[in-house]
Amino acid sequence: MSASKKLILISVILLVLDQCVKFWIKTSLTLGEEIRIFDWFRILFVENPGMAFGMKFGEGNVWKILLTCFRIVASAGIIWYIRKLIKEQAPMGVLVCVTLILCGALGNLIDSIFYGVIFSASTYYQVAEFLPEGGGYTSLLCGKVVDMLYFPIIQKGDFIFFRPVFNFADSYITIGAAILILFYRNFFSSTKQENEQQES
Repeated sequence: MSASKKLILISVILLVLDQCVKFWIKTSLTLGEEIRIFDWFRILFVENPGMAFGMKFGEGNVWKILLTCFRIVASAGIIWYIRKLIKEQAPMGVLVCVTLILCGALGNLIDSIFYGVIFSASTYYQVAEFLPEGGGYTSLLCGKVVDMLYFPIIQKGDFIFFRPVFNFADSYITIGAAILILFYRNFFSSTKQENEQQES
């Protein structure tokens, strides 16, 4: 199997996992509902209207559309970069890590583009409906990202470590980036040196 086909297979598996979990959460839990697996690991349904950790750079749908468009451009850029790495015969580990980052970006992009149209609003009292008769809770490109993984590893009074609630797509990005930094720095530094030598 070629590198391209392997990466496509990995991408499909990861995206299906991410979206299946999000669909289950969205259609099974009310907003803020929690399933306690262990004291230090819980399924907690929250929705992220903006960037990482709920950050926003404006109000209304305009900023949300701009953010979604940025995600589309970024995802296209990563796809172009993966194709470039394949042509350069980069190590499979590098290709898989960059593909993980792409899958994370695409997983959250799907939420942003489609979830506002295909789901009714999740509330603290009502579970969302898939393909509601009256339409979704917002317009195309303005959906909220579904998060559910919560690891309050240390709890002392009001102090909680680790507070962020995230999803599988976020995990893909974090894992891919971490492995690249820890194990493949030499590949990127040597590639940079080769490019500089060719230009000189």
